[in-house]
Amino acid sequence: MDELLSAQLHNAVSAGRADGPRATRVQTPEQARAVAEEFEAVFLAQMMEHMMGDTTKSDTFGGGPGESAFRGLLNEEYAKVMARSGGVGLADALTQEMLRLQDVSEND
Repeated sequence: MDELLSAQLHNAVSAGRADGPRATRVQTPEQARAVAEEFEAVFLAQMMEHMMGDTTKSDTFGGGPGESAFRGLLNEEYAKVMARSGGVGLADALTQEMLRLQDVSEND
């Protein structure tokens, strides 16, 4: 069994190197900003999920599996709104860095 697991792990690592994720170049500063805001929203949603944890459970509305399933979606929507509204400044820094690394001028 260990040999099978080792072979599968080796195959997965080898495949990951050959077909690893490929980053797509942004063509305009607006695209860079959209990607940066999306990343910031994902980051904020994860942060809110860990920050709130079980403290947002509500006995008033019944709780249960439905509430726990939709709590993550609500956090994602909150995070998207926060990122579009300026967020924590992560999107600004990411946009500038993407543009710098890809040599996309602000005037393009």
